Amino acid sequence: MISLNETHDIGLTSWVSSANEPNNDFPIQNLPFAVFRRKGSGEAFRGGVAIGDQVIDLKALNATGLFSGLVAEALQACSSDSLNRFMSMGAEAWSALRLQLSRALREGSEEEASLASCLVPQAEVEYSLPCHIGDYTDFYTSVYHATSVGSLFRPDNPLLPNYKWVPIGYHGRSSSIQVSGHEFRRPQGQTKAPDAAEPSFGPCRRLDYELEVGIYIGAGNDLGEPIGLDKADQHVFGLCLFNDWSARDIQAWEYQPLGPFLSKSFASTVSPWIVTMEALAPYQTEWTRDAADPQPLPYLDSETNRASGGMDMALEVYLETDAMRSANLPAHKLCETNFRHSYWSIGQMVAHHTVNGCNLQPGDFFGSGTQSGPSQEEAGSLLELSRGGKEPISLPNGEVRTFLEDGDSVIMKGFCQRPGAARIGFGEATAKVLPAK
Repeated sequence: MISLNETHDIGLTSWVSSANEPNNDFPIQNLPFAVFRRKGSGEAFRGGVAIGDQVIDLKALNATGLFSGLVAEALQACSSDSLNRFMSMGAEAWSALRLQLSRALREGSEEEASLASCLVPQAEVEYSLPCHIGDYTDFYTSVYHATSVGSLFRPDNPLLPNYKWVPIGYHGRSSSIQVSGHEFRRPQGQTKAPDAAEPSFGPCRRLDYELEVGIYIGAGNDLGEPIGLDKADQHVFGLCLFNDWSARDIQAWEYQPLGPFLSKSFASTVSPWIVTMEALAPYQTEWTRDAADPQPLPYLDSETNRASGGMDMALEVYLETDAMRSANLPAHKLCETNFRHSYWSIGQMVAHHTVNGCNLQPGDFFGSGTQSGPSQEEAGSLLELSRGGKEPISLPNGEVRTFLEDGDSVIMKGFCQRPGAARIGFGEATAKVLPAK
């Protein structure tokens, strides 16, 4: 469990005035990391930290020579086009840099003049992936999503026998993960209608989004050395928003016996900013398991995980169609839910992933699996919201959707907020569907 410290003080304010505005995603209590450059500049990408509507250029800050010791080493590691080296340095380095930035950004700081010269407006930047993602594992941690989807295909037995015993996951395709703001082609593949004698080939007709939380691994573990449940927080660098797009009709034909393949590997979207686990400490909450359900095996259970393994993180999905864009209408909110509903915790995902000796590496990525809540309005996919395409969703401008159409943009947002702590946000994960090639 990560302890609260002075960086979480709700009373802290910054000399960057935009960071003090209500409902701003990036107050001084947040300080998330990304990789950026000025739009159209041809500059090298480098690490940055968000504060209000600005980005602190960490390469420029490193060049000032303002800091020394471990903080200077951390800044040097953040000066390249990938945060992998910084992430590999471990929790002591992450925390040291966060503390120094927090102190330097506070109102009345003696470092204001030096840091002010390192600020770049967020409106003027573009982002790259924050790190090289070597491996990507997609989990399936929402029991509400698993039950809802299972009911569509197996009404009498929606959950498979292992679901409540083991965190289910599969190996995903890291090369097609892209940063927010991209466009992608509607995928093509084999599909088979229930009444068809043989499959056909063509564009996906049941394109869907999946509302997930992305989990970045920082310091890894040696091959053969599992990470214990209560030490997982020393290995998880932070969280982001994640849209793991899904071609439902392609998936329905290909997923047996080995699971998703081409239905998932065509595109995934991450938000640019990684909110560190230290920033998220005030929003850790208890993790619970219904007494009537199987209780976790010992390697997946601890007092600490039950006390603080959950994460109180609000999640939202918005849809913007071509017609909305042309009429200058706002995107329509499709759902809102919360990561605290996850059946398995982040720590349990890490512990299970490594219990067989699997070695995680800096920059490895987990998807939480589609996050849905107990009510229909909290469903994290169109498959659930439209009940398998049987109940079209009416939009405010008169359009309807069961699945996504060409020109649609999906926007995901997230934030943490609770009494006694500052509200912090995750920015957005946005991407647009283009016609099949």
